[in-house]
Amino acid sequence: MTIEQILLGVRLRQELAAGLAKLSVAGLEYDSRRVQPGFLFFAFPGARADGRQFAQQAVDKGAIAAVSELPAPEGFGGAWIEVEHGRQALALAARNFYGNPAERLKLTGVTGTNGKTTTTFLIDAVLRLAGITTALVGTIEYHLAGEVRPAVNTTPESLDLYRLFQELEQAGGTHITMEVSSHALALGRVYGMAFHTAVFTNLTRDHLDFHHSMEEYFAAKQLLFAPQGLGSVAPLWTVINHDDPYGRQIHPAPHTLRYGFEEGADLRGLSLNMNFEGLRFTVQHGAERVQLISPLVGKFNAYNILAACGAALSYGLDWKTISTAIANCPGVPGRFESVQQGQPFLVVVDYAHTDDALRNVISVARELHPKRVITLFGCGGDRDRSKRPLMAQAASQASDFVVLTSDNPRSEDPIAIMNDALVGLRRFDTPHIVEPDRAKAIRAAIREAGTGDILILAGKGHETYQVLKDRVIHFDDREVARGVLEELGWSLK
Repeated sequence: MTIEQILLGVRLRQELAAGLAKLSVAGLEYDSRRVQPGFLFFAFPGARADGRQFAQQAVDKGAIAAVSELPAPEGFGGAWIEVEHGRQALALAARNFYGNPAERLKLTGVTGTNGKTTTTFLIDAVLRLAGITTALVGTIEYHLAGEVRPAVNTTPESLDLYRLFQELEQAGGTHITMEVSSHALALGRVYGMAFHTAVFTNLTRDHLDFHHSMEEYFAAKQLLFAPQGLGSVAPLWTVINHDDPYGRQIHPAPHTLRYGFEEGADLRGLSLNMNFEGLRFTVQHGAERVQLISPLVGKFNAYNILAACGAALSYGLDWKTISTAIANCPGVPGRFESVQQGQPFLVVVDYAHTDDALRNVISVARELHPKRVITLFGCGGDRDRSKRPLMAQAASQASDFVVLTSDNPRSEDPIAIMNDALVGLRRFDTPHIVEPDRAKAIRAAIREAGTGDILILAGKGHETYQVLKDRVIHFDDREVARGVLEELGWSLK
């Protein structure tokens, strides 16, 4: 394909020179280290680095031109194509280069503040039980036709997604389920992609360091349901949380299923029964009533299950397949995941890192009727500072004992982060300790726990690292907790 064909639909700042437009393109790339001769290089401005500084390196490696929304850097010695929006340009270029596989595949996008990962796992489980070869893209890991790959971003760059689409097609696959983050929507990573089904889980305060306001945050989420721009296609189906006030504001698709426990939901949960063994409830869909059983715990997971049911119904799958897959889908790593060494109290690890998510996970713990709930949490550095006291307030209001520690401090001082959180923690008289060393904090929390208690290690979930100011270290809450329990004499052996 030529540059002219590759950039079809892309908004250019100036017309392509005739000779440049007809050059043949061998591939696309946004990482100069992977550029090969004949490639078109896309240079993005980023939070940490400006991609333009690598443009000359890309040209030196054989790139025929660089594409950017910014002017060429001084001294650049190659062809420069200036566009209105760099990531949107890459998304359209990748769509053109790979022959628009999203039109042939069935894409399900799941967005919302909480529940995206579990919902995508559930949807993928139902599709696979139906005999469909699938791909899954999300926070924890990527799956492709049964192969598990490490996740780089919750939602990768558009070029990486189109490469994955091509691989899925080559493997005989037809359906891909993906978490679609607000960042990805705002930046244009899924720009121009045709989704068969779009799912909305909920919206609570998060990522305001990036979006600046809840209105901007919600506007980004709505781009999945009402995409904007040349070549954008609205989803055929939407599956929306009927009980969420933001969900009620989303413009419906030609086919919409609203789920929830409140009256008026198309998929309505009834007679919810919860314990530590899991969930049991009835879902009403029109004249049908179906009993669902799941090893997942907590009402918030009942919402995730209803969302997955809605997505499965959008593909015409039957209730027998849906209910069987739900019953056999295990818990997602780092989502209310138990660490069991035979101790007389429950230790769970959860990814909760917003005030609403903390309330949800503590609520799940309360539903199990513990003697006390002990919550350990921290707040991430280089992220929305305003949510720190809110997280602390949520933990202290709902818990019997709180341990405030570090999460991923990144470039910030951990003590300064905890001081921000302490404002909210001190609004209640909940007993608490403050320990910036997360390993020491976990040890202290376990020592505090007694028979019948539930200890929640919140914030990092499935993550196996901690991001410090000058390095990234290996750190897994599950490993640390298990090690402390063993040292204190508990063992399953």
